[in-house]
Amino acid sequence: MRLLLVEDDNKIASFIIKGLKAAGFAVDHANNGEDGLHLAITEPYDVAVIDIMLPKIDGLTLIKKIRRQAINTPVIILSAKGSIDDRVKGLQTGSDDYLTKPFAFSELLARVQALMRRSSGASEPTRLSVADLSLNLLTREVSRAGQSIELQPREFALLEYLLRNAGRVVSKTMIMEHVWDYNFDPQTNVVEARICRLRDKVDKEFDHKLIHTVRGVGYVLKAPE
Repeated sequence: MRLLLVEDDNKIASFIIKGLKAAGFAVDHANNGEDGLHLAITEPYDVAVIDIMLPKIDGLTLIKKIRRQAINTPVIILSAKGSIDDRVKGLQTGSDDYLTKPFAFSELLARVQALMRRSSGASEPTRLSVADLSLNLLTREVSRAGQSIELQPREFALLEYLLRNAGRVVSKTMIMEHVWDYNFDPQTNVVEARICRLRDKVDKEFDHKLIHTVRGVGYVLKAPE
C-alpha cells in the first residue's frame, strides 16, 4: 500500500517512514506543503499523513486544496495542538482523522489501517488466502500447505498486493505505484526481480503454481483451475 507523508521535522519523518516501510508500506515524503500538494494531485495514494505546521503551505490549507481537486485520499492530520477546537477545525478542512504529537507509532499504524478499511467500504480481513497460500496481516506470517514461508518486508508487501487483487491482472506500473516509492525508475527491472524471488518462495516447491505472468500485461495470483 502507498502512503504520502508531509512532515517537515526530519526526525519525526524518519521515525514514521522507518516504521511504515517495516510494515510493508511504500512511503513518499515531502518536507513542505508545496511539494506535498504536487505529490497529492499527481500520484495515487491509499492514505496521506499531513502535519499542520508546514513551510510554504500549511497543512490545513494543503488539505483544503487537495479536496478542491476532488481527491478523496483518506487524510490523517498530525499536530502538536490537541485542544478540541483544534481537532474540530482540522476535521472540518476535510481530513478523516487527527493524531496529536507525541504519539506511539503503533497508534498511527492502527489509524492508517482503519482509514484504509473505511475507504474500501469493507471490513479489513486479518488473513488473506488463495488455495493453500495464507498471509496473516496481524502476525505477518505466510504459509503454504502448512509450510512456513519467510519473506522480506518488500516481498510481503508485494504478496499482500497480489492477494488483495487475487484473480485480477495487475500491471508493473500498478505494482510500482502501490509497493514502491514514486521515484523508482519505471524502466528498472525491480518488479520482475522481486516477482521471481517471490515465486521461488511461494511456488517453486509446489506442483500448482499460483503466480502467473500475463505476457505484455502484468501478473496475476490465482488458484489453480
